[in-house]
Amino acid sequence: ALWFVKPDPAWALFALAGVALANFGFEMAVVFYNAMLPGLTTPGRMGRLSGWAWGLGYAGGLSCLAVALIGFALPDQPWFGLTKAGGENIRATAVLTALWMAAFALPVFVWTPDSSAAPRPFGRAVVEGLVTLWATLKHLREHRAALRFLLARMIYTDGLNTLFAFGGIYAAGTFGMDFTEIIAFGIAINVTAGLGAAGFGWVDDRFGPRLTILIALAGLFLLGAALLVAEGKIAFWALATPMGLFVGPAQAASRTFMAHLAPKGVETEMFGLYALSGKATAFVGPLALGWAAVAWDSQRAGMATILAFFVVGGAMLWGLKDPRPAPAA
Repeated sequence: ALWFVKPDPAWALFALAGVALANFGFEMAVVFYNAMLPGLTTPGRMGRLSGWAWGLGYAGGLSCLAVALIGFALPDQPWFGLTKAGGENIRATAVLTALWMAAFALPVFVWTPDSSAAPRPFGRAVVEGLVTLWATLKHLREHRAALRFLLARMIYTDGLNTLFAFGGIYAAGTFGMDFTEIIAFGIAINVTAGLGAAGFGWVDDRFGPRLTILIALAGLFLLGAALLVAEGKIAFWALATPMGLFVGPAQAASRTFMAHLAPKGVETEMFGLYALSGKATAFVGPLALGWAAVAWDSQRAGMATILAFFVVGGAMLWGLKDPRPAPAA
């Protein structure tokens, strides 16, 4: 639908509605997508599958970005006879994204098993789903480990989301990087994040998702702290690019942690709460950053607040046990 949006303020509401609807669909799909993880592999291989999938996700996003840049955004003559008049070349990237999503979602529908061999009628499914969700919420206190993990993840995910949102702004404001350099940095950190997610999948399966997340948060904290006192673009590149190696594992291992914790039969409900824990307080990180930046008149002071989210989230996670089931005797 974003193809129809013209570069005119009159189309702003339509564009916002389209983005909101697309984002809603994506977030809902991710709930079910994540809930499929325990049924697709054994507990001892979940870390690798989650990490590899997350790494491939980064690779797919970068590939789509490359096609958008090469075919539509950068050339004087965009593909398919499009022109830059009326922003056609930029509007086409939304169509590319939709087609990309549809094409690479097909294997999920064609080759992965579903959880039910006898689908229920829609109305009955809705009613039963709501009843199950209410029962899960009522008994959530009985799943204290899951509740504590969700709270911990909520906190350190606020830090990650804020890092994503303001990393480019920090690079431009503090280190004087121009738009082209920021794009290059965005590509570089996505590459390292994908490599980190895929590589740490082995660590996840060998040592558990809890330790994997703690290692990732420690790496993010140490590199982030060094960035706060770094000077010059070379130092920025040397410290910021490796941060991606720890961003991917924090995301992928969190999904594995939840997959191990979720009681059998309510995986989808638990991953619904997992999705909520990553969004409900998303405003807190930017709010803290903005407040600190204004109070101390410093971008560095604002970015320092992100480190607090990593510390608090890691501290809450520290006392939890490895959620993986004990090996059979």
